[in-house]
Amino acid sequence: MAVSIHVSLTLASASPARLSTLRAAGIEPTVRVSAVDEPAVLAATGITDPEDVSLLLARAKAEDVASAVQREYFDSDEDDDVAAPGLVLGCDSVLDLDGVALGKPADAADAVRRWKDMRGRSGRLCTGHWLVDLRDEEDGGTGGTLGAVSVTTVYFAKVTDAEIEAYVATGEPLAVAGAFTVDGLGGPFVTGIEGDFHGVVGVSLPLVRDLARDLGVAWPSLWTPRS
Repeated sequence: MAVSIHVSLTLASASPARLSTLRAAGIEPTVRVSAVDEPAVLAATGITDPEDVSLLLARAKAEDVASAVQREYFDSDEDDDVAAPGLVLGCDSVLDLDGVALGKPADAADAVRRWKDMRGRSGRLCTGHWLVDLRDEEDGGTGGTLGAVSVTTVYFAKVTDAEIEAYVATGEPLAVAGAFTVDGLGGPFVTGIEGDFHGVVGVSLPLVRDLARDLGVAWPSLWTPRS
């Protein structure tokens, strides 16, 4: 596949970890947070399987933001200098522990309960990815929309009650799926992973590369051009 002109990427996520991961890989996405009501989406479908939950929510976020980007582009005037849309990426992560999909903890007490249940055990971190191609046909656009799930086994340390209380008190576990990070304060409490490290952080770079390729976009085309 030949590398053509730069293709822009819109990230349909407010996650700082996802943004920093893409930036480290040479991509400077536009960040647009979706208006998706996640509990309502899940309630409407009845889906509970962790992998399916992550993919469903990733798709909902990507398609919500894609619709907003398209409306703005087509409603804009020539003088508005609105860039032509490229790809839109939606992601969502949940921890599969005993077949239950665990997103962000409801509160500190919930985070403490989870860690007491997780310690010394392993769980499956499922990160759904959904990519929407909004490019014009003349620019190689396919109109395609597709997704996949990154699944990584995470092994948790036998942390003490005091360590759990201290970690939860930092506030970090309350802001992330599964109540842990591997690239932050929670790193010392994760003894190992089997699978894609970046998928645990929040966006699997190899998986996004594969999805982009299926839409006819070579990975280097997503790199932000150097001035």
